[in-house]
Amino acid sequence: MATEIKAPTFPESVAEGTVATWHKKPGDSVERDELIVEIETDKVVLEVVAPEAGTLTDVMAEEGDTVESEQVLGKIGEASASGDSAKKEESSSDDAEKKSGDQKDTKQEEKSSSGGGKQHDVKAPSFPESIQEGTVATWHRKVGEAVKRDEVLADIETDKVVLEVVAPADGALQEIKAEEGSQVESEAILATFVEGGGSDEASAPSADDKSGSDDDGADEKVGDKILAPAARKMVAEHDLDVSKIEGTGKGGRILKEDVQKAVKEGSAKKAAKSSAPAKAAAAPAVEGERAEKRVPMSRLRQTIAKRLVQAQQTAAMLTTYNEVDMGAVMSLRAQYKDTFLKAHDTKLGFMGFFVKAASEALKRFPDVNASIDGTDIVYHGYQDIGVAVSTDRGLVVPVLRDTDNMKIADVEKTIVDFGKRARDGKLGIDEMQGGTFTITNGGIFGSLMSTPIINPPQTAILGMHKIQERPMAVNGKVEIRPMMYLALSYDHRMIDGKDAVQFLVTIKELLEDPARLLLDV
Repeated sequence: MATEIKAPTFPESVAEGTVATWHKKPGDSVERDELIVEIETDKVVLEVVAPEAGTLTDVMAEEGDTVESEQVLGKIGEASASGDSAKKEESSSDDAEKKSGDQKDTKQEEKSSSGGGKQHDVKAPSFPESIQEGTVATWHRKVGEAVKRDEVLADIETDKVVLEVVAPADGALQEIKAEEGSQVESEAILATFVEGGGSDEASAPSADDKSGSDDDGADEKVGDKILAPAARKMVAEHDLDVSKIEGTGKGGRILKEDVQKAVKEGSAKKAAKSSAPAKAAAAPAVEGERAEKRVPMSRLRQTIAKRLVQAQQTAAMLTTYNEVDMGAVMSLRAQYKDTFLKAHDTKLGFMGFFVKAASEALKRFPDVNASIDGTDIVYHGYQDIGVAVSTDRGLVVPVLRDTDNMKIADVEKTIVDFGKRARDGKLGIDEMQGGTFTITNGGIFGSLMSTPIINPPQTAILGMHKIQERPMAVNGKVEIRPMMYLALSYDHRMIDGKDAVQFLVTIKELLEDPARLLLDV
């Protein structure tokens, strides 16, 4: 029975594609998951792999043809007899080569066949439409190292979030096909995985490794580093500085591979005693080390930079400022913070008040809650407010959904959870998509005033700042009041200056008299 080869399901934004290259022709044998044909769209090149092993019998869409989503491209039939005989001949020749091989290779193959179970392809997750590719950031496990089911194998960094790739079962990695730093597409094969393979001893040198080295001794501790026997010998041969070698073995143990990598990169060389005086004589005017470090910008930070520049270039952005007396909110917070903590198991902060005030103001001024889509204006009948969270990798904006229906306690709990998971790189993509409005708080870092940049396609963003005590005229008297500057940046293409100012004044009034939030006035 013939198996159909179909084009992938194109995302909504892609209507059709073009057959770019056939890598197989009719009559060629193919293996399961082998690349057969590439389809080029206006955004990305998609790879089509064989759904089954067999022989390519028909090509129904030639190179250059335009195809639609899930269109039949060709058919695969059962493998031909000649193909089977060729495989048998190939297999017999391979057996001959295996028998003529050395003893070490034979042992390794026997170990692999006896310990290995079902094989799996470890694939990258399915990226959403807005993400084209990702970068393999970190492999947490090495080939042969035992892992448990659902244990994290690798991290993939995209321009929005870090995705985790977990083990499909108990076993071990057999082969890593995408090294750290490699660019991968959605569902690309990262590695092969074997059920039941590997052991806890995999990270330690095997018997073969030990026999291959002249040192059969135990691990040795040098400073705060632990060296494997083979690694210790290489360190001595190349006169390396152990403190500069990063160990990837269990518990930070330095393995032979780690030393080989250090030798290749030249990162662990000891300073030459003879060259030091010459260096000093050549540049006597420079005192101390003038170090420089060059690191690639993360994909997330690249995307943030690109969007910020894009927002400034495409939006007619203006900013209006006001100030709010935080005395009432601070008094309310001081009065009920202990009771609030006991009742809701979370601290009462200021963001809950600002989110609720912004939700009410957005209902009164729907233009501020709208977005621009090309030449259309999209009015949202709900309030999804993004809260900017700072991480080591850059700024991320997880979204609070339906904030008008959230209690202050729910807001505070969710923001705390967002902040923790953002710093750990555990936020999901769906948690950072959408949003009709954004609040950012530079005050936690001490900012007294700033001009926030809108988050497209949103049309406005509210900036909070540091609470600063200042002398204010209150009822004809000078009083020291806790004041905060507020900034509202908005797209003038959508929002008039009058609405922007009144929106900000509404937030000011609601915060200076929190009872208005309860009374809806």
